Amino acid sequence: MHVPDGFIDLPVSVATGAIAAAAVAVSLRGARRELGEGGAAAGAVGSAGSGASVGTVGTVGTVGTVGSMGERTAPLAGLVAAFIFAVQMLNFPVAAGTSGHLLGGALAAILVGPYTGVLCVSVVLLMQGVLFADGGLTALGVNITDMAVVTTVVAYAVFRGLLKLTPRRRRSVTVASFVAALVSVPAAAVAFTAIYALGGTAHVSLGKVFTAMVGVHLLIGIGEAAITALTVGAVVAVRPDLVHGARGLTRTLEIRTATVAAPATPGPAAPGAAPATAPATAEAAPARADEAPGAAPEVAADEAGAPVTGAGAGAGAARPGAAAGEAPGADAAAPVAAAHTARRSTRRVWAVGVAAAVLCAGVVSFYASASPDGLEKVAHDNGIDKKTEDHAAKDSPLADYGVKDITDARLSGGLAGVIGVGATLAVGSGLFVVVRRRSSRKAAAASPAAISAATASPAATATPSGHDSETA
Repeated sequence: MHVPDGFIDLPVSVATGAIAAAAVAVSLRGARRELGEGGAAAGAVGSAGSGASVGTVGTVGTVGTVGSMGERTAPLAGLVAAFIFAVQMLNFPVAAGTSGHLLGGALAAILVGPYTGVLCVSVVLLMQGVLFADGGLTALGVNITDMAVVTTVVAYAVFRGLLKLTPRRRRSVTVASFVAALVSVPAAAVAFTAIYALGGTAHVSLGKVFTAMVGVHLLIGIGEAAITALTVGAVVAVRPDLVHGARGLTRTLEIRTATVAAPATPGPAAPGAAPATAPATAEAAPARADEAPGAAPEVAADEAGAPVTGAGAGAGAARPGAAAGEAPGADAAAPVAAAHTARRSTRRVWAVGVAAAVLCAGVVSFYASASPDGLEKVAHDNGIDKKTEDHAAKDSPLADYGVKDITDARLSGGLAGVIGVGATLAVGSGLFVVVRRRSSRKAAAASPAAISAATASPAATATPSGHDSETA
C-alpha cells in the first residue's frame, strides 16, 4: 500500500506530513515509557536493597523480573522493524493479478507496544523510500499516517478490547492478534480513500475506489492476520515476557523481608538501658493464595519459565532456615545470575529473529508474487495513477529491491534484501537504544528521591505482611 509521488496533491501531502511528524513526536515520548518499563522500579529496588541496614526495611524484590524490561525491549524493537521490512518483501497472491504484503502495524504494536510500533513501521517506510524508491518521498507523510499510525492504533485498540472479553490465557493473545491484524488492513484502506477524497490528483469515482480498496484489502488482511498470529504465537510460546501485549497474563512472585534491631551483645546492661529487641522472623509472601502463610520458597519459577529468587542483599542474614555456613546476603548473587540468564535468552531470541529476517529477505523473497499489490491494482483499474511522478531516488543503487550492475536476478534481489534488513536493524536499534537511554537517565534522576522518601516514611519500618501480591 505504498503511496507513490503524484497520487496526492501538495497541500494534503504537507498536511499529512505534519500529522505524521506529530504522531512520531508523541510516539517518541510514549516509547520512552514502553522501553523504560520496569527500569525505575528495578533501579529503586536494587538501590534500596543494597543499602538495607539494621533497623530499616530490607529488600522488596519483584521476583522473575530481574533487570529492566527496557533492556530487553529496545533490541527487540529494532529486530521487529527489520523483520517487518523483510516480510514486506514477500508479496502473496490474493486474487487474479493482485498480491498483498504485510503492513506490520498490528505485529509491531502487540510485540513492542503501540508507541514503539508506530516508530518501527515509520523506520521501515523511511528506509524503503530513501534506499529502495518504494513509496514516494513527498508522500512519506501519507504513508506514515496510513500504514504506521492508522494500522497500529486500530490494531492495538481492537487487540486490547478483545483481551478484556476473553480468558487471560496465551491463546487469547494469539487469537486477539489475528483479529486485530485482520481489521487493521481494511482500516488503512478506508484511511487512504479518505485522504484521496481530500487531495486526489485524478477525478475518479470515490465509491468505486472505496469498494475496490476495501474489498481487496480484506483479502490481504487475512494474510496479514495469519502472519501476525503465527509470529506473536511463536514468541509468546517461547518468551511471553518479551511480548508487550502479553504482559499481565503471567504472574510473578513478590517476596518481602524486613530486619529489625540486632540483639545486644552479651554483657552487663547499663543502668536504665532499654532491653534489646529480638530479631523478627522474615516472612515471605506466598506464591499463590492457597499456600500457607509464612511459606518462603527460596527458588521458584513463574509461568513464563523465568527463574525467581529470594530477597536481595541484606536479607540473607535474617532469612530463617539458611544453610549452615551460608554467608549473609548470599541471596544477592541469585538475581545477578538470573539477569545473565535472561540476557543470554534474549540474545538467542534476537539471533533467531535476525536469521529469520535475513532468510525471508535474502532467499524467500525471490519466490514472492510479481503481481501488483492491492493499491497498485486499484490505482491502475480506476485511473488513480494518471499523474504518478518518478521517484526522486529512482537511480538509487538499490532501487526496486535490486543491486545495481548485478545481472543475476536472484543474487541482486537477495543481496538488496539483506542490505535492507541490516540497514533497518541498525537504524531502528540505534533509535530505540537512544530512546531507552534517555528514559534511563530520567529514571536514575528520580530514583534517589523515591528511595529517600520510601526509607524516611514511617510506614517503611513496619514489619512485612504475608499478603499475596501480584505484579503485571
